[in-house]
Amino acid sequence: MKILLLAQFFPPDYGGEEWHVLNLANALAGRGHHVAVATQRMSGAPDEEVLASGVQVYRFSTAAMRVPGLYTTSRAHHPPVPDPLGVRELRRIIRQTRPDVVHAHNWSVNSAVPLRSHSSGSHQFGLVLTLHDHSHVCATQRFMRNGAPCEGASLSRCLPCAAHYYRGPVGPLTVLANSAMRQWKDRRIDHFISVSTAVAKGTGVIRLPNSSIVPNFVPDVLLEQRPESEETKLQVPLPGAPFLLFVGDLCQEKGVLTLLRAYDSMPLDRPPLVLIGKRRPDTPTTLPQGAVMYFDWAHEHVIEAFRRSLFAVIPPICPDACPTTVLEAMACGRPVVATPMGGIVDMVTDGESGLMVTPGSPDALAAAMSRLVADDELRCRLAAGAHARARSFAISAVVDRLEEIYQRVAPSRGDVPALEGEEATELA
Repeated sequence: MKILLLAQFFPPDYGGEEWHVLNLANALAGRGHHVAVATQRMSGAPDEEVLASGVQVYRFSTAAMRVPGLYTTSRAHHPPVPDPLGVRELRRIIRQTRPDVVHAHNWSVNSAVPLRSHSSGSHQFGLVLTLHDHSHVCATQRFMRNGAPCEGASLSRCLPCAAHYYRGPVGPLTVLANSAMRQWKDRRIDHFISVSTAVAKGTGVIRLPNSSIVPNFVPDVLLEQRPESEETKLQVPLPGAPFLLFVGDLCQEKGVLTLLRAYDSMPLDRPPLVLIGKRRPDTPTTLPQGAVMYFDWAHEHVIEAFRRSLFAVIPPICPDACPTTVLEAMACGRPVVATPMGGIVDMVTDGESGLMVTPGSPDALAAAMSRLVADDELRCRLAAGAHARARSFAISAVVDRLEEIYQRVAPSRGDVPALEGEEATELA
């Protein structure tokens, strides 16, 4: 089967969604599919390249990239509507690759929807959308309002929220455009995938008949316990003593300020705290004694940090869709102290693979961390439970489900009923 993955960003621009698309592309290619990736052009990366797995990568421009400050944080995002230049570029790539299925991610799908023409002579393809956040209904994509999880999408809430977030008329226009686009997408997209139950419910796609929940995943190799290389030891400046670890965007929505307050309240003989992630406007500039912060580490170094930590602490106050960092910690055999927010509920079972605490509560977080530090037996039991739970999120298990969806939406196989497991793989 020919599959085109469509994403806003792709390595060497790294993040959770970018790793997801890269690992999916390589896994599909390893199963014999012809896989290509279409992604936005980025400085320093070639417009076309072939990965070691045989995946062809195409990078294209969008008109939004040429408007300074429009949908831009540290990088230019796709707009909530079809981008004129993006549509033209995608048409060229689709004509060149002739995919059976286009699997898009978040707002990148907006420039693929106009290409779903069934006119004579046009190339037909199945269109699948994975929602990695709440962007299907939320103009800011965060599903947060006034520092707390949003009660739900409505014009009375969304218009002032987006106006504040984008600081100008772009906000209200984005709300209206996203709302209108959602109705078009509901008609043109063949299948919606949500990465967690929270995303499926928050966006409302759980009510659609062509909707599935397929979580993020980790490579099977990550579940293998491998010794650290001497080269990595020299490259990674981690404490020699056991330490606690946070990985993620270094901002309050991810619970960083709560974590630092909790850590500061623990006794001074506490283990060191290491925080690794991306700098954000509200990244703390002062840290309590024993805490250290690192920015933009290579992924393999982050994994080594998980393997060497006592346990991971990932306590967001936002409805985090399906944080891959939680899965990576569990795959490395580390329990997780987390909050029951967003997709974490689907991953961590309190008392079996980690400990759940009240969001935004430094006292509850400090108590859970102190308990795990002091109780070796509990920590070992939760570590074993975390590693066992992570197996259900291995890419080998998740890709089976995606192949079933591809089989159903591909035009050449549109009359094939839902397939399962080995049968779907064989037909692909």
